[in-house]
Amino acid sequence: MSRPRIDAPRGVLPRPAPAGKIVHERFAPSPELEHYVQHFWSVRWDLRDEAPVVAETLSHPCVHLVFEQGKGRVVGVPRRRFRQRLQGQDRVFGIKFRPATFQPLLRAPVSSITDRMLGLRTVFGARSDALRRAILGEPDPRRCAALAEDFLRGRLPPLPEPLARLRDVVERLASDPDITRVEQVVALTGLEPRKLQRRFDAAVGVSPKWVIQRYRLHEAA
Repeated sequence: MSRPRIDAPRGVLPRPAPAGKIVHERFAPSPELEHYVQHFWSVRWDLRDEAPVVAETLSHPCVHLVFEQGKGRVVGVPRRRFRQRLQGQDRVFGIKFRPATFQPLLRAPVSSITDRMLGLRTVFGARSDALRRAILGEPDPRRCAALAEDFLRGRLPPLPEPLARLRDVVERLASDPDITRVEQVVALTGLEPRKLQRRFDAAVGVSPKWVIQRYRLHEAA
């Protein structure tokens, strides 16, 4: 069973909302999946008889699987501020992959889905239909996380070492506010600038400069 995450989320912009009407939960993956998956997340709301709420986030350099309104989708990195209008009663469940880890599943440059969405079948085939139906039919977010883990277990190949190193570099950019320039990332990785750019394009989906600016913007927000 997935463990609840208790660290504060980054990039969620505060908006006035009726108390107790919107519930945001996150769950850590099991150890065997944590090299790929950052966390599972769920947002549930009941705004019947309430004004709609616009939820806004400053996105991370991560790919998500998102299940909502009868659909399951692969969501590439959105470079602009992400907005969603919450109204009525509904819920969303998602799987957040760690930076640079989705490329082995996509088998294409991650930049090819930046600012785009794909159907689950495009990446996971027809067997993902059962996962979509199961998650959309399960109201308990903990159980949704367990269903997602069961599906991903055995479908995640060993993460190649170069991608693991790049993943760790991107997460270092998130945690180290003193990194503000691409030249520092070049020194950190030992890669020359053009090769670094190509690596980020293929595996992360956005440029090193974008990642640095976005994480420093998280801190300002």
